[in-house]
This record gives sequence, structure tokens and C-alpha cells, in this order.
Amino acid sequence: MSNINERGSSIRQRPAEYVQNFEVLQNKCIQKNILFKDPEFDIPDLSSLTNCRNKRIEWRRPKEIVDDPQFFVDGASRFDVKQGSIGDCWLLAAIANLTLNKKLFNRVVPYDQGFYIKYAGIFHFRFWQYGRWVEVVVDDRLPTYEGKLIFLQSAKNNEFWSALLEKAYAKLHGSYEALHGGFSMTAMGDFTGGVSEIYDLNDAPSNLFTTMQNSIQRQALMCCSITKLKSDGSEKGLKAPHAYSITKLTCFLMKNTNGNSSTIYLIRLRNPWGHTEWNGSWCDKSNEWLCMTQKIKQSLGLVIDDDGEFWMSFEDVVKYFSILEICNLAPDDVIGQNETGSKTKWDLSLFEGEWVRGATAGGCDVFQESFSCNPQYYITLNKPDDNDNEKMCTVIISLMKKKMHRNRKKESNSLLIRFFLFDLNKSKSVPKPLDMNFFNNNDVLYKFHSSMYNIREVCKRLKVPPGKYCIVPCTSNQNEQGEFLLRVFSEIKNNLKEFDNEVGTCPINDKIKELALNTNKSEESNKKLKKYFLKVAGSDKEVDWMELKDILDFAMKQEPGNIRFSNDVCRCLITMMDWDRSGKLGFKEFQRLWLYIRQWKVVFKVYDKKNKGYIKGYELRPALSSIGYHIKTRTLNTMCHRYANRKGYIMFDDFIMCAIRLKTTIDIFKERDPGNENVASFTLEEWVEKTFYS
Repeated sequence: MSNINERGSSIRQRPAEYVQNFEVLQNKCIQKNILFKDPEFDIPDLSSLTNCRNKRIEWRRPKEIVDDPQFFVDGASRFDVKQGSIGDCWLLAAIANLTLNKKLFNRVVPYDQGFYIKYAGIFHFRFWQYGRWVEVVVDDRLPTYEGKLIFLQSAKNNEFWSALLEKAYAKLHGSYEALHGGFSMTAMGDFTGGVSEIYDLNDAPSNLFTTMQNSIQRQALMCCSITKLKSDGSEKGLKAPHAYSITKLTCFLMKNTNGNSSTIYLIRLRNPWGHTEWNGSWCDKSNEWLCMTQKIKQSLGLVIDDDGEFWMSFEDVVKYFSILEICNLAPDDVIGQNETGSKTKWDLSLFEGEWVRGATAGGCDVFQESFSCNPQYYITLNKPDDNDNEKMCTVIISLMKKKMHRNRKKESNSLLIRFFLFDLNKSKSVPKPLDMNFFNNNDVLYKFHSSMYNIREVCKRLKVPPGKYCIVPCTSNQNEQGEFLLRVFSEIKNNLKEFDNEVGTCPINDKIKELALNTNKSEESNKKLKKYFLKVAGSDKEVDWMELKDILDFAMKQEPGNIRFSNDVCRCLITMMDWDRSGKLGFKEFQRLWLYIRQWKVVFKVYDKKNKGYIKGYELRPALSSIGYHIKTRTLNTMCHRYANRKGYIMFDDFIMCAIRLKTTIDIFKERDPGNENVASFTLEEWVEKTFYS
């Protein structure tokens, strides 16, 4: 079951007219009797790739490479994946694994295409990108040298699905160069939408093989890689740095020479080169297989051939490999049953969010004053897993940074992310959201980050008692801006939601009220202000926004800092109080307006302790709460995008504008929600009119 609890983080989708539609483009090419040339990925420059320098690279369509090109030859298999002259073994290991799950494969590589029926030189593929499936269209021009493919190719020279899939993935990331070096978990996630875990095999948990078995039972994809070879690794046929697919697991009892039985744990791996295999224990021709019956060998799929696939003992995998990557599938992609006959699906909840500089990018727990400003999520686990003897709940928490550009040096690439889990079951006082005082007085239950690798996704599998918890996703440093996707997988249903206030009104802080009333309360100053208002207003005793600006400039002359209101602020002040839509204010309306302004000015001074003319974005939420408004984290992010500067500071004029817009929009909504049901109805005309004049 999937619980999609959050919309996107206010990101507008690409307009439909700018999206490449496969069927539309294919039909246009057929009608014009031409072959498609992709204007968005037109013969990429390969000169930066070491293996392509000083070579005459030619871009050819499959029909120009072989006489009888096929999209598939006898279907798709892991043996259709052979690495070429680019270091994308991480990607190819994931592609090989993808072929093991036909449902997943058919979603990524649609069957409705080929080189004969409706052929137009155009192909399409689908990839998961941060919560959504996107279609990528490519033409079928492929890089060749001396008439042969230089990158990914099939073992069958007339089969091209794998080479075209690699091209589509290169387009997704901007270039073929972007595919050089990476983590298989990234590609496995893009192929499945699953949640990926990474294990450092130098510090492997004692139950790792059991975890792998449970993951395989849920049809997870797995890869492992070597970052640095052990002393005898090269002699035994292993390569580094290099990624391998894990294509099967098994364990069985085996009698030794003493007649005693011991459990053997084996893992089948595949080298994406399509050759060069492990030659140690349990390799294709090792003596260990001699005591096995032919029937068992066949059931395990043992093939004596230099096809890149081989068996290793679990102990040797842990010894010689560096990391293990497991991609757990999304609930709707898991098919089958577990040993007890029950379904093996996960329950999934997800949220999209962002860290905004100066507002919600609070950094890790080292930054005590701002850590509580990070987004917070509340998770409830009502009962333990079925058949769990310890009465615990299995939870996988995944935090993924969005829009990570592989092909350019972007701020999001270097962003180090982490998350904290807090137990709310033992705390006597649980404010909403959790504040600095809570974090200072409560220890974190778990915190997780990847210190060794700068990866797109950090993920942790936990076992916790049923109860209530708070997840705090954050960046390592304060004021690091970025978007994220938070996902929680559990064996039993979980309830994940924002741990936050609802947008609405609240009582104005008594201290603020008192300070505002005491400001300019002298009868003489009030008389002067009224006299000046009536002078500027003229015979109709009302003022428009230009006259209001004149009056406010006069009133603020007596204030320190020489504060002046901008034209836009004065226009918005008029619309905030102008209930009859005349575009003007009378003196009584001005008096109420002047009280609001004094309250807002007092609040601003409370937080601008050093009189620098700005407050920090972190202070905007408590400042607005002081004048009677609750806002959510997402609303705070929107405000800071609109009104904060690059440093996350909000100037006085922008603070006033922010307060005006908040009050006006809430007033417009409440006018149509007299029963306080949190629902209002507008026609398009009414919505345009009311929002335009606000």
C-alpha cells in the first residue's frame, strides 16, 4: 500500500507543449517519411571521454550497423548487457538486474517499438525521478568506431534494446560523460522507484545474509562493488573499481569430510563486462561443485562458461567486496507470497519537502539554535510486525536529495544529507513542532548519514517498538538549500504526516499588544497625524495609495532608522483594508491600519535586536505567531522564497509585505468559510478578482 501524503514542493510541471511525446513524434516522422533526429540530444560530444579521444567516432543507426537489427532477440536477459568503453559498470549492473523482473523491465523498456512496424528512428523509455515516472525519447543514432558499438552492447550483435536504454539514461543525466562512475543504487532507484540501502562490507552486520534473503523474497534488486582490491583479489579474477550484479542467493546443508553438516551460503554475481570471472572457491570449475548432484547444479543455474557470471561464498563476498547495495521495491511492484502464504508487500508513505536558506535549512544537531527549524515528520506504528518474536516493527527510512545533476558541479551534488529519529513515547512534553528546548533535553534514538560516500539517498533499516516517533531530515551544515524526498517503508501500516502547525489565526501576544499601544500614544502626536491625514485627503476625506504613502512617511519621520514604505507596500495596505473596493481609505480605516503597522513594527524590533534593519528567516514563524498567525513549514518556505534575500534575511519592508499578504489571504478565505470548516468555494472569476486585488 502506498500513502502519498504530500504534493510536490510547489514546482510547476514542464508545459505539455515542451514535452516530447513519443507517439506524436513517431507519427509525424512516418507521415513525413523521415527518421527522427532528437534536437534535445543531438550527437553528443564524446571528446572528453578518455577512450574516445583520437578516434573517429561515427553515429550510426542500427540498420547502418547490421543487416537485420532487432530490438529484442529471444527476449531480454542479463546476458544482453556487455560494458563498452565507458566506466558505467554501476549502471550496467543495475540494468542486468532489471531483466530479472519482467514487470519492472516492461515498464522501463516498453515493448511497443522496434525496427520494422512503425519504425521512424525513435524509441522511448521510462525512468522514476523523485516520486514521478518520466518518459525519455531518443533517436537511434549510436556511437560507433570502425563499424562497431563503442558503449553498451548485447552479446548478440543485432540486438539493440540495451544500447538504446543506455543512451536514454545518458540523456536523462545530460551526457554520456555523466555516466562515468556512480552507485548502482542510483540506477536501481531510477528503474524501480524503490528505496535503496548501502552496507559497508568492512563493517557488515551479523545478520546481513538474512537481510539479503528477506530482501530477495520481496524481489529487491542487489549489486555489490569493489572500490579497492585486496592483495590477492586481482589474482582471483576480481576487478576494481568495479560493480557487479547479484543475480541469486542460496544456502544449503553440506556434509564435510568428518561427516558433520554445515550450512553453505552462496551468492551468484555477474560481471557487466560479460567475461572475466572469480576463480576462487565455488567458481565455475572449482572442486566444491564435485560433490553436488547434477540436479542441484541445474536448480542453481550453474553454467560452466566465461559469460561473466559466477558463484562465490558469502564469506568471500564480504572479504573481497567493499559495499553492498539493496534496492527495496515499492509496494505495488512486489508480486508473490512469503513462506507463510501472506503477501510480502511493504507499506509506503512519502513526503516531498525542501530546506530553504535562512528558514528551514537548520543544519544538523551541532547547530542548536536552528536545528528545530528543519522540517519534521510524525510517524505512528500501531502494532508490531506479524510473527516478530520481539514484538518490534521493521522500518526503512529513506531520505533522498532531489535534482542531483550528475553532469555538472551543482550545489545539490555536494549536499550531505542525514536524518534523525526521536522517540516521542517517553517524553512528558511534546510541542508541535518540536522546539529547541525539546532537542536540548531529549536524546536522539537514531541518526544516520553516509560519511564515506556522497550519495543521492541515505537509508536505514531499523527495528523499533510500536509507538510514536519524529523524523527530522536535515543537511550537515546550516543554510544549505535543497529539495528532498522522504519515504518510510514498514511491514505493517505506518501513518506519516507533517509534525507542524496548521495555517490559521491565534491570539496576538499580550506583550506585543501593550508595546504597540504605548507607541506614539500621546494625544498630541495622534492629533498631528489626524490633521495631516485630513489635509492630504482633501474634501472626500479618503486617501489612495499615493496619499497613504505621503501620510506614512510623515508618521514615520519621528521613528528611528528613517523607515520608508515602498509603493507596492502602500498599494497592498490599501487593498488589505479596502472592503468596498473603492481603492481608498477613510480615517477610521486608517486608524485600524495604523494599529496593525505599529504591532508589526514592534514585533520586527523585538527580533531585530541589533537594529540592523532585518530579521532572519528562522525568526519569521515566531514573529508572525506573535501578531496572531500560525504558519506551516511549507508556507514559511514559500514566504522566504518570495521575501528573503540570498542570505535568508528579511528586510523591514518585506516583513510588512509578508504580514499584509498573509492577513489578506486569510481574510479572503474566511469570508467564504463562515462555518470554520477549512473549506471555501470560489469561481475562477471570483478567485482572479480577489487574489489580483490583494
